[in-house]
Amino acid sequence: MARRAGGYQVEVTEGAIRVRRAGKTLTIPAAPPDGESEEDADFIVRLDDLEHWDAPDDETPIGIEELQKILDAVEKQIEKHGLSVDFE
Repeated sequence: MARRAGGYQVEVTEGAIRVRRAGKTLTIPAAPPDGESEEDADFIVRLDDLEHWDAPDDETPIGIEELQKILDAVEKQIEKHGLSVDFE
């Protein structure tokens, strides 16, 4: 199910989180927590993987301010499902 948060449409699926805004899409692989995570999160999002939008906008970098807005929207949507996310 997709919801809008701050202009970002967030869809949580079994294997990924998709964020859409202004015609661009970002697919975030949602890894299950590993034994090294200190938190009991349902999903782990690796921030190093979030540098560019998906093709055909893969030349468009995601700036720090925009990344923070994306992460806020993702966190709100995941919490609505009663789940938690840890950003590493």
